[in-house]
Amino acid sequence: MALSQFQLQLPPSPSASPFDDIIHPSILPSFLSPPLLSLPPPSQHLISSHFPLSTIMWSSSNFSSSPLHALLASSATSRSLARVSFHPSSLNLSSRLSSLASSAPPSSWISSARLAAGARRSACPCVLYSFRIKGMAELVQDKDATVTASGSGDDPEKSNEEVKHSRTFIEARSEEELLSGIRKEAKVGTLSPNMAAAMEELFHNYKNAVLQSGIPNVDEVVLSNMSVCLDRVLLDVEEPFVFSPYHKALRKPFDYYMFGQNYIRPLIDFGNSYVGNISIFYDIQEKLQQGHNVVFISNHQTEADPAVIALLLEMTHPYIVENMTYIAGDRVVTDPLCKPFSMGRNLICVYSKKHMLDVPELVDMKRRANTRSLKEMAVLLRSGSQLVWIAPSGGRDRPDPKTGEWHPAPFDTSSVDNMRRLVEHSGVPGHIYPLALLCHDIMPPPLQVEKEIGERRVIAFHGVGLSIEPEFNFNDITASCENSEQAKETYSQALYKSVNDQYDVLKSAIHGKQGIEASTPSISLSQPWN
Repeated sequence: MALSQFQLQLPPSPSASPFDDIIHPSILPSFLSPPLLSLPPPSQHLISSHFPLSTIMWSSSNFSSSPLHALLASSATSRSLARVSFHPSSLNLSSRLSSLASSAPPSSWISSARLAAGARRSACPCVLYSFRIKGMAELVQDKDATVTASGSGDDPEKSNEEVKHSRTFIEARSEEELLSGIRKEAKVGTLSPNMAAAMEELFHNYKNAVLQSGIPNVDEVVLSNMSVCLDRVLLDVEEPFVFSPYHKALRKPFDYYMFGQNYIRPLIDFGNSYVGNISIFYDIQEKLQQGHNVVFISNHQTEADPAVIALLLEMTHPYIVENMTYIAGDRVVTDPLCKPFSMGRNLICVYSKKHMLDVPELVDMKRRANTRSLKEMAVLLRSGSQLVWIAPSGGRDRPDPKTGEWHPAPFDTSSVDNMRRLVEHSGVPGHIYPLALLCHDIMPPPLQVEKEIGERRVIAFHGVGLSIEPEFNFNDITASCENSEQAKETYSQALYKSVNDQYDVLKSAIHGKQGIEASTPSISLSQPWN
């Protein structure tokens, strides 16, 4: 079949995979067809910090949908759940791309990022805690003022509207007042009993974890962070936020990105945390500056992964971490305790294969939603200078049930290959890197995949790690392969092996207490915040 100026043969897939539900072979050509609007050459592509992606949803037995609308509502275990919908105007890709014209060129972004990084390097993360309490307080401004409303994904202006909102948690001046506020909101019916119990448990788990850190003013840090967290959760209960397929991180009037950073920061033991091959991130930054696309093929461990990546790189590569786009599954924009953190990230929201069949009557709607989300990503890649993170395992890593050992979950070959083809046929130079994350200790997932929304939050203070290896070129790695199927498998396994090798080095450094000495000839560990 003719696709623009090239031909692409798409062999039938013998079995469904997590990414087949995102980019099925039968719909992939629509992502690779000519752009929806005329774009400048790659060298002239502009970087827009206001260009994120998202949409992730609930599982529910009650729903209504149409070709352009899909509305989900859930009432699992009497918990008050927010809705997620797709709006016709949210599919207006051309209008979003037109915003690129007013963005600063990549060179100015990179220069600004370097200046910011230089200023940050002089401060250890531990020192930052002395500024955090004031910082979190400033996120929610004057207590008598109105605050951000939950915006509909199809109207960026509306997302910045303000509504009257309960100040129950922001006005709390002690732990007792905060917990009393939860009970008060439950008593008047704003919070369901299950939600109130979950919020109270979250407070105690977070407090116990931060107490392990030994940071100064720990009680004030906990109260400040949890006041803002519970305030954002309550706001979403009162005015549920609607994620569009392509979600742009909300930075004003409330900065959800910094909220997430400030909340996760005291959970990380920076003295026992490491970054592998930090120099490669400088190369990636240069490629983005040149208008190239970059994709991280990564394992996935916790809901806090985006914040962990950002916190480990914020002093050296603030531009990279603030402009990364995450392909996110259907849990992080539907769980009430997770939604506020997701609102601060650039997301392309899709339904995960692991939850595709939770409610059989919703399968077709979920597939249509995934198709819309991937069209958004395809157009973004055509614009250039995009940095995309994806976990082709289709979900979070979990420990071996027999040994209790953690390892990256296996990659799905078709997921990796479909992502590669999207990058290759975007019309912009693209690069794929293997990325390894070790951070399960600070917020481990349930031992088994759960259908219902509302998992318990187990939280701890611990060291974390991030590592990257050089770009993996498909042609170089598969040169000796005899056919396309063997080439796909070889490439996917090469990426997976790299992630495992890097993970083992991080594990030796953090869990094995070897520190920098765990470095190998191919993986050089450092602590760039020191």
